[in-house]
Amino acid sequence: MSDTHEHSVAFVRTTEIPQQPAPMNAVGPVKWMRENLFPTWANSLLTVAAIYVIYLILSATLPWILGGLWTTSSLAECREVLQGKSAACFSVLTERWNQLLFGFKYPSEMYWRPTVALVLMFVALAPVLFFDLPRKLLIVTVLYPFVAYWLIWGGTVFIPIFALAGFAVAYVVYSRFVAKNFALALFGGIAAAMVFWYISSFIVAAIAPETPLLEAVPSRDLGGFMLNMMLGLTCVSLSIPLGVALALGRQSSMPLIKWICVVFIEFIRGVPLITLLFVASVMLAYFFPPEATVDLFLRVVIMITMFSAAYIAEVIRGGLAALPKGQYEAADSLGLDYAQAMRLIILPQALKISIPGIVNIAVGLFKDTTLVSVISMFDLVGMIRGPILASTDWNGVYWELLGFAALLFFVVCYGISQYSQWLERRLATDHR
Repeated sequence: MSDTHEHSVAFVRTTEIPQQPAPMNAVGPVKWMRENLFPTWANSLLTVAAIYVIYLILSATLPWILGGLWTTSSLAECREVLQGKSAACFSVLTERWNQLLFGFKYPSEMYWRPTVALVLMFVALAPVLFFDLPRKLLIVTVLYPFVAYWLIWGGTVFIPIFALAGFAVAYVVYSRFVAKNFALALFGGIAAAMVFWYISSFIVAAIAPETPLLEAVPSRDLGGFMLNMMLGLTCVSLSIPLGVALALGRQSSMPLIKWICVVFIEFIRGVPLITLLFVASVMLAYFFPPEATVDLFLRVVIMITMFSAAYIAEVIRGGLAALPKGQYEAADSLGLDYAQAMRLIILPQALKISIPGIVNIAVGLFKDTTLVSVISMFDLVGMIRGPILASTDWNGVYWELLGFAALLFFVVCYGISQYSQWLERRLATDHR
């Protein structure tokens, strides 16, 4: 009886069972492959087919890439060394790298200037792209365009100084009248800057030294991938605020401003970019005073900026339309005027929603900078199609040059795309 009672008591362990490792098919690479590559029979077949296609491509291209030559001086010498074998002639990259990056007219002894401007660009963009950094660093961002202009173009230092002062005058006028009338403050600031720059042009002509600190380089001497970067960065930076203004103007209650913005947006969106580039090259100079000498680079910047701003305006207008009406009513209930409501409540939310569309246009705009080659501007593609392939030494080298161009554009565009995805996750644009 006692034995039965003694054995009927449940046994309780005084120590934990040692933790066992998870099954191999539930963790690590095996789990990832099972869930992503081989979840079903259909997906497994597609995975195997894709691996086979990748194998065929790599088996044909890797020997061609790995067996490439880097030290010959011409395509004929490459073919002589290869003796009929199929391999890349990367010597064109080592031979003409300076032309691919800086163009064939930019002085070689001044390559350090655009290189320093490129390094400073990352420093200037950091406070804007990563808002956890101290806000005091924004002063570098504000000063960078003027410093970069002086580094790349050279000439007298008074030109960027007076250009910066003109923006300061515009901001003072804008902040003075923005509380009374937003449109008056905006156009008043622009007018004040224009008048200041017009007057300062005579001052610069009078006090500019004959031997500037940095030798002046004409804009027509810019070329290579440097030109693509300058056009892309400048036009994107200018088109975003212009697109915001156009989007707000299209929703304005003032009929004149609204219809001006509507006509501008619809006209620009209905014209191909290459047509606008030809207009910039041939016709835009007629819209300036006869004595004005507006170089081609500035004219192209104006046209590309107008083109991208029209598309960005529609993206931002979609973001504004996606906001619930209660956000506008909340701003009114707080007693905010139009400028305050847009700056503090409406635009931050609309811009978060519009991030994917803005980035899509920015990537497309950067790739479209290669179209300037059709108006005799020697960007990266223009250098390949023009001076390099026209030379007898490298006539016939296509895959190596175009592959190098594709790699440069891919690195920049992929970096922009990855940053936008990080920014979306950081800002939680899905409003969870």
